[in-house]
Amino acid sequence: MNSKFFDIKKEKQDRIINAALKVFAMQGYRRGSTDDIVKEAAISKGLLFHYFGSKVGLYCFVYDYSVRFMNLELRSTVDADETDLFALMKQVECAKMHAMKGYPYMQQFLNRSLSEDSYEALLSTEEKRDALAETYAVIDSQIDYAALPESVDGERLRKMLDFTIKGLLTERFQDASFQPEMLYEEICGYLDMVRGIVYR
Repeated sequence: MNSKFFDIKKEKQDRIINAALKVFAMQGYRRGSTDDIVKEAAISKGLLFHYFGSKVGLYCFVYDYSVRFMNLELRSTVDADETDLFALMKQVECAKMHAMKGYPYMQQFLNRSLSEDSYEALLSTEEKRDALAETYAVIDSQIDYAALPESVDGERLRKMLDFTIKGLLTERFQDASFQPEMLYEEICGYLDMVRGIVYR
């Protein structure tokens, strides 16, 4: 990547990043077109290649940017002393909400990258792939599953909640009036409802 990218105005940087995140999140690397990205970002194709060199260069940049950004949000939002499953999940979702305020498609992009099957895209992000997973592993290690009722399988409960949250995210993105704060409130509502059932 050309370091001069960071010399341009922040608004233009974010426009380019958000355009790439949206196209790669919705279409994946293979189908994601640089034509769609430049149209979405309202820039020339020559400028895009000037800054990133190639489609894979752009993908690698937005992946690295997303991982760094999300790691910062998680580390500043999640309480390292919290052990309650539901409280931790709310804190993680709060961090994601903060990220989505500036970069609406960042979480969708990161989710999509987990199932990316393009060798070129996978190779370009190989060194960065563990960075976010390690942060989530640290958060997961804080959970005190023993505090849950004996009849509750904590791992299965966590998996069920993760599927619910991903489903809500996908569903809300189909709505043109998507708001990260509203998604966060909805997720918290589900977490509170399940918590009430688990501890009743």
